[in-house]
Amino acid sequence: MPTNATWLGLPVEIAVGLAMLLVLTAYAVLAGADFGGGVWDLLALGRRRQEQRQAIATAMGPVWEANHVWLIFMLVILFTAFPSAFSALSIAFFAPLHLVLLGIVLRGAAFVFRANFDATSPRWRTWARVFGIASVMTPFLLGTAVGAVSSGGIRISDGAVVASAAQTWLSPVSLLIGGLTLALTAYLAAVFLTVETQGELAEDFRKRALAAGVAVMWVAVMLLPVISRLSPLLWEHLSKPTSLPPILGGVLLAVASGWAVWSRRYRLGRILAVAEVVVVLWGWAFAQWPYIIYPDFTVYNSAAPGPSIRFLLNTLPFGFALLIPSLWFLFVTFKWRRHPNAGETTK
Repeated sequence: MPTNATWLGLPVEIAVGLAMLLVLTAYAVLAGADFGGGVWDLLALGRRRQEQRQAIATAMGPVWEANHVWLIFMLVILFTAFPSAFSALSIAFFAPLHLVLLGIVLRGAAFVFRANFDATSPRWRTWARVFGIASVMTPFLLGTAVGAVSSGGIRISDGAVVASAAQTWLSPVSLLIGGLTLALTAYLAAVFLTVETQGELAEDFRKRALAAGVAVMWVAVMLLPVISRLSPLLWEHLSKPTSLPPILGGVLLAVASGWAVWSRRYRLGRILAVAEVVVVLWGWAFAQWPYIIYPDFTVYNSAAPGPSIRFLLNTLPFGFALLIPSLWFLFVTFKWRRHPNAGETTK
């Protein structure tokens, strides 16, 4: 049941849910592009593969670890505002969440360690593989977790969390959403890298962006019939007329972004690619509403007491006031430069 507490005129459950979604959006876009960079590092091919890896390292190096602050922010909001749902997720996803943590740690360690070796040495190749594999594993598992909370495989029986891997993060819906997440991160990274490179390197990443865009569309088409059979809540919402605008918006943004990359309008492609990710994520969130974990945990029955959530909401603006300018300063300091071809400032 709702707590009947409000914050700035909104029920506190809705207000904190929107705050969590905003933080998740920031993580999906910024960390997603970094994870995708690791994917292309693993798949670097051709005579320019070392130049491709160097471009990825240059683009990621100054800012990539800072993006995980959004994940920490989201977890703090989740366990403070929705403690029972957080507890259930921790139990149901014990294995994949530890693998995600392992992937984040290994990815960071490998990125730093390989910088101390020559690119021709066996140790460099070992750490490069670790970095690439961790970059693939982590977003894929995060995507499977998103699918699992919508599939109905996590249940409460006699006060205990009941969940099997086959019904949650290894279900067909979860695996396909994991694949979609991985394809989206690869697409996002390749589009970003077309802006951050020039000449033949930009062409290399253009081809990769187009290939990843095709993969995104292919997985999305495969996913729809599986959702209709195995995730009734999501399919019910996706089938409603009110869901048509975000679905069409996501499709149009995907096509428009692909066209922009195809026609080498890389800056426009970057904007449209980010918009595509945002629309996909928010479309899923509104289709999932009001469930945090379908069908037993909603934002209402798993919410902390109203005063606790209101206190959290009152502190969030101060956190954002410190975090956003700090990250902006970091990006401005390390990421903005004169683009050699366009003659204008780029990120």
